Amino acid sequence: MKLDKTILVMDWLDAYAGSEQVVKYLHQVYKFDKLYVLTNIMPSEKIKKIFGDTPVFIKSTRLSLFGSKFRIALPLFPLFLKQLKIKEENALIISVTHSVVKGVSYNTNNSKHISYLVARNLKYVWEEKELYFKGIKKLGSIFIPYLRRFDVTMSKKPTAIFSVSNFVSKWAKLKYNRKITTINPPVNIDDFDFDTNKEDFYISVGRLEPYKRYDLLIDAFNKNGKKLIIIGDGSLMESLRQKANSNIEFKGFLFPEKYKDFLKKAKAFIFCGKEDFGIALLEPQVCGTPVIAYGDGGAMDTVLDKKTGIIYNDQTVDSLIEAIDLFEQSVFDYDIIRKHALGFSIENFKLKFQERVYDILDKS
Repeated sequence: MKLDKTILVMDWLDAYAGSEQVVKYLHQVYKFDKLYVLTNIMPSEKIKKIFGDTPVFIKSTRLSLFGSKFRIALPLFPLFLKQLKIKEENALIISVTHSVVKGVSYNTNNSKHISYLVARNLKYVWEEKELYFKGIKKLGSIFIPYLRRFDVTMSKKPTAIFSVSNFVSKWAKLKYNRKITTINPPVNIDDFDFDTNKEDFYISVGRLEPYKRYDLLIDAFNKNGKKLIIIGDGSLMESLRQKANSNIEFKGFLFPEKYKDFLKKAKAFIFCGKEDFGIALLEPQVCGTPVIAYGDGGAMDTVLDKKTGIIYNDQTVDSLIEAIDLFEQSVFDYDIIRKHALGFSIENFKLKFQERVYDILDKS
């Protein structure tokens, strides 16, 4: 089946992060004619980082009236989604979503819609409802059942659904009762250098927020006294600083070109949270640096236990300390670690995505 146009759909444009990088690589393949979003508050220079100098027409909804506070309108997202109606015919539609736009309206007779879940969709009305509806539980009790039903109904609209990890695919299959295909997103391997000369320190990079479980990391290194460097910023920065002993050093926020030297020299990268995928776990492996990670979520797609790192099963201080001790008793081949990470290259991602799309169009 040959389609004339390529349409991109996103939940919103606000910051340049992991989802936006994925869109950048997909745009290099599909050269999208038009972009539909619920709201666009992204500066033009960041939009250029995604789409280059070629202008892409962007259509948004009245959710834009909320400005940067648009997330407070979550219960109204279904109403704003109704304003996104793709009228183009004979189009290949690709939605990249962590919220609602898999349910965008389109002509099902002559267009095809591939939805790529870059996270558990609407997870703030499923597992993480306490984070969003904290302090407004009564309001949450009204809207959550409705939003869950809405999410399941919208999951029936795409022609096919892809996801970023086996973890998200399993979750989506359970919630939506349909086939989900896993296509891992890429890491830009050219951004990071390989180095076999490791130094005597551990490293962790990420946002200092509660769900990242940096509290476990601090407690573990306060106990074992080993040197730890933490790169990142967030709401917990000051409380973690006050809690940490002198063997733990905070570097604050750094761009990749600054923190990549730490990644390649560290003896291991440590991750205590649960992510839907987690590009951060691949970046050190490109450098040949092993990863010690909690064994849930997207980490199971990216870390090979006892080959490219150590997986620990309990999200506790004792389990993390045991994993670090096991790591120090183990020997890792840095070349094998890097080779594994190279399998997540941008070119491999593009190829896999195109192959799956071709398969779907061929069957149409």
